[in-house]
Amino acid sequence: MEILKSYKNVPENLKGSVLAIGNFDGVHRGHKAVFAKAQAEAERRGVITGAMTFAPHPRQFFQPSLKLFKLTPFELKMRLFGAMGLDLAVVLDFDKALSSLVAEDFVKDVLVDGLGVSHVVTGYDFFFGKGRGGDPDVMRAMGKKYGFGVTIVGEVSEGTHSFSSSAVRKALHDGNPRLAAEILGYWWRVTGLVEGGAKRGTGMGFPTANISLHQTQDLRHGIYAVRVYAQGKTYNAAAYLGTRPTFDDGVPVLEAFLFDFDGDLYGKTIEVEFIDYIRGDVKFEGEEALKRQMDEDCAKALEILKPLPAKHPLQNFELAPV
Repeated sequence: MEILKSYKNVPENLKGSVLAIGNFDGVHRGHKAVFAKAQAEAERRGVITGAMTFAPHPRQFFQPSLKLFKLTPFELKMRLFGAMGLDLAVVLDFDKALSSLVAEDFVKDVLVDGLGVSHVVTGYDFFFGKGRGGDPDVMRAMGKKYGFGVTIVGEVSEGTHSFSSSAVRKALHDGNPRLAAEILGYWWRVTGLVEGGAKRGTGMGFPTANISLHQTQDLRHGIYAVRVYAQGKTYNAAAYLGTRPTFDDGVPVLEAFLFDFDGDLYGKTIEVEFIDYIRGDVKFEGEEALKRQMDEDCAKALEILKPLPAKHPLQNFELAPV
């Protein structure tokens, strides 16, 4: 997959695409429906399929103090785009210049003159241009004026669950990674560099791989059944996210205890896939009480993880291991 970070001086072989446009945080099943429409149209036209997204998220640009829970950092989003079969990712800096473009200038300067799009696909709730002056109706009108096709994808849902980034954030905030996965179509995951810790877990017989989460990740504290991807292999694990109230009540950290692993992961990048929530974070009377509970937590995590398939049943793509 090719990645463009500007709409200027675009190589000729990357022009003329069918372009899906949106923020695509989470790359959930609603976004996949947009991509599917774009891919079908691109196949019909015999051109490449692309997706345009923005960094930072426009809400962060207009409200820099906003702590937006980002579901997919840039690197993971690009991996997901590629795994889903997109040929091109256009990642534009959402800065003062871009935010100042009125809707028609965005279409003419970026989509038509810059990228030479043949067709645009957006969700029903996509707004663009200064002051959010552009909506699906405006995009359709611009398509007629400048000679490109437009497809607007309506709300995608299943039962009572609407597929949206905010719904995924709420599910994770509530400690419901299974619901998050139903909306995403895959198990939600985080990536990080393994850091040194106080080695309390090692002293109790539970050596952990510790990674810091971004301060905006609003994930419920407690114990999770997870899978860890490390050095090209997959491990079942139990993970703790919290402030360690039994010890120091400090900065939240994610600590994963990998089953059937014997090695050193310090300084290595790992990926942690959240499967299920086991219990909340509590303070124990001491290490012995905590150790007894950890034995129970690990047994519960194994009970949850052993019967699971290698990937979520809705996941129809492969991600290369970290």
